[in-house]
Amino acid sequence: MEPGSHHRALLVHRRQLPQKALDGRDAGSVLPFVIVLKDTGKVIGSTRFWKVDRLNRKLEIGSSWIGASWQKTFVNTEAKYLMLRHAFEVLDCVRVQFTTDENNQQSRNAILRLGAQQEGIVRHERIMPDGRKRNSVRFSIIDDEWPRVRQNLERKLAEYNSR
Repeated sequence: MEPGSHHRALLVHRRQLPQKALDGRDAGSVLPFVIVLKDTGKVIGSTRFWKVDRLNRKLEIGSSWIGASWQKTFVNTEAKYLMLRHAFEVLDCVRVQFTTDENNQQSRNAILRLGAQQEGIVRHERIMPDGRKRNSVRFSIIDDEWPRVRQNLERKLAEYNSR
């Protein structure tokens, strides 16, 4: 399964991933990808579908990282556009969610820029390696919102391409 590529120099696909991601892929609960520049083949990030629930037609996009020099560029917008398009138009999802640390304002802002709605804070959602009890912020895009979100993301990508 490949979300595909867009006209900007970005391709999202699977390869060179941590074993945990590959094990989840083999179990059907995780679909991991690396983010690759189409023109150079350089790996500049990674992301995945996880918490895949085919019965209820929902999943989460997460475990994303993008190289520092590619942050706040077209990369996140394009990668998430490709994934959301695949989730809603190929996998027929009714819900795609995102979760991030309450303290990660950069990630929260990036998710909101995609057009996701903040739903709330899940308190003490996980224990971090340093022992901190992490509160997580949950966001989602639902199928009824997808046409508007898609149009907005396509507009943003067109703006990036005109630069």
